[in-house]
Amino acid sequence: MSTPYPHPMNDPEQKKEYDSYLDHTLRPSTFADYIGQESIKENLKILLQAASERNHPAEHILFYGPPGLGKTTLAHLIAKETGRSLKATSGPAIEKVGDLASILTNLQPGDILFVDEIHRLNKTIEEVLYPAMESGVLDIIIGKGPSARTIQLDLPAFTLIAATTRIALLSAPLRSRFSGGTFRLEFYTEEEIAKIIRRSASVLGVTIEDEAVIEIAKRARFTPRTANYFLKRCRDYAQVHKKDLDKKTVFLALSLLGIDEQGLSESDRQVLTIIIEKFNGGPVGLNTIAAATSEEEATIEEVIEPYLIQRGLLDRTTRGRIATKKAYEHLGFEYPEQ
Repeated sequence: MSTPYPHPMNDPEQKKEYDSYLDHTLRPSTFADYIGQESIKENLKILLQAASERNHPAEHILFYGPPGLGKTTLAHLIAKETGRSLKATSGPAIEKVGDLASILTNLQPGDILFVDEIHRLNKTIEEVLYPAMESGVLDIIIGKGPSARTIQLDLPAFTLIAATTRIALLSAPLRSRFSGGTFRLEFYTEEEIAKIIRRSASVLGVTIEDEAVIEIAKRARFTPRTANYFLKRCRDYAQVHKKDLDKKTVFLALSLLGIDEQGLSESDRQVLTIIIEKFNGGPVGLNTIAAATSEEEATIEEVIEPYLIQRGLLDRTTRGRIATKKAYEHLGFEYPEQ
């Protein structure tokens, strides 16, 4: 198999650059290539076409949902579909009002500004963003104390596209200013994930059997980013061991990564095992689980638990977390019927 980019075997920096290159390569370049999220795509097509016919930039758009579902990809697709230039930044990167002012004043008419993890914006910076989004002006305060004065700078018409994994942390005034729409990205079905894997394999120039595709899709946690990560690691395993990319190879490669047939990682299984073995299946509080597993509470609550709940392996109640009968069976424990 040949790739258009040399594969670095030993240099960590080159390998990081190579993986970044692959992520960019696997990103869809048109809405037709973007699999899933059909309702959002239809709404965006109407929004963009209407704006194009009026010869106006599209209205501001907010995407939210768990990581890895395609929020950044949609922002890049909108830029490509409209032929606009995209400037990307993130909430944590904008530390001062001056940072935001510099970004906004350097935009050209019709440009798209993409802000990832916008919920991490400082509240002071949010206040400056409101008039920029609503009226196209930038309020700047010059001086301090009684001599301070405010001047207004007119900004070119632009579109703000924002993405967040925690929409509840956005203030109501900021959410209300996304007049183009607020869209929630849903988890993908296994069939959609399988289509994404086949497309990614084609882009990478990898031959993969249908059973192998299904095996990866079953374990990909309903997330395209995870599916592409598993595909690349399985491809590496097949390449190094001189094997075909079939179901057996996928099973061996993912087992090496600690991923079981339900898509659970070592951390997922550790949480369930501790609830069952140490706390008789629960209920047990989040802080107790965190102490027992040496994981941060936020990691358990935002990364581990959602997938376990989706799979029906964990119940979250007012009294605490409870391992389900399905969790007992999956981990090989005898379920206490009483």
